[in-house]
Amino acid sequence: MIEFHLDDQTGVSPYMQLVRQVRQALRLGLLREGDQLPTVKEVVAQLAINPNTVLKAYRELEHEGLAAARPGVGTFVTATLTDASLAAHGPLRMELRRWLAKARRAGLDEESIEALFMTTFRDAAQEEIA
Repeated sequence: MIEFHLDDQTGVSPYMQLVRQVRQALRLGLLREGDQLPTVKEVVAQLAINPNTVLKAYRELEHEGLAAARPGVGTFVTATLTDASLAAHGPLRMELRRWLAKARRAGLDEESIEALFMTTFRDAAQEEIA
């Protein structure tokens, strides 16, 4: 089962952080069709957030066709976002871990690593578009 977390520093609304985390788990194969999402009550207890925030996230997932609520039972995954690239994740993850270790040895803190990654990611995306 997925365990949610919130980051107040991102500027992304809490409900959208929950939606993104479910999408990421679906892409990585951590959640599969038929899996149950944590109940609203469980998420509220874990994160100390308003139940309406969780309900809004789950409604968004339903709207996207990724989840469905079963009254009295819970919310369940109805679709997956994994594709053939899932097999490539393992080797890429290992390579990324080596890169992260190298960045830490170079003296970069977490924020610096994230900033370097995101700017490089955006630059590469822009080059692909051009």
